Amino acid sequence: MKILLLNGVNMNMLGKRNADYYGKDTLAELERKIADYAKKFGADVVCRQSNIEGELVNILQQTECCAVIFNAGAYSHYSYALRDCIECIKTPVIEVHMSDIYAREDFRRVDVLKEVCAGYCYGKGINSYLEAVDVAVKLAGLQ
Repeated sequence: MKILLLNGVNMNMLGKRNADYYGKDTLAELERKIADYAKKFGADVVCRQSNIEGELVNILQQTECCAVIFNAGAYSHYSYALRDCIECIKTPVIEVHMSDIYAREDFRRVDVLKEVCAGYCYGKGINSYLEAVDVAVKLAGLQ
């Protein structure tokens, strides 16, 4: 089983961003931890990141993975292009946010992706990603 770990806009800035919300790990460290965790279930993780909305759409449309763990970053709050893409692909997408977007600024409380995703994990830092791996594994019938 392969899981696509897809991180969106500004997620490449992990380790440099506000540590209170995003922790101190870099994106590479986060990817390694998620891949190591997924191996416990016999799953391989393919890691991608882009700051470009259209590129994220292309990656989602072209994936051959069994599930996607996706942190779209700020695009979660307004990208109908990503929403439409997730809605029309067959691959289940689990949306992730490291912070609790509902306890933050008003504009972050809007999430246009949530209702078209197969799962939703947020507010637990890196553990949101680990929880998403659990959801992906269950969706694939491996647990």
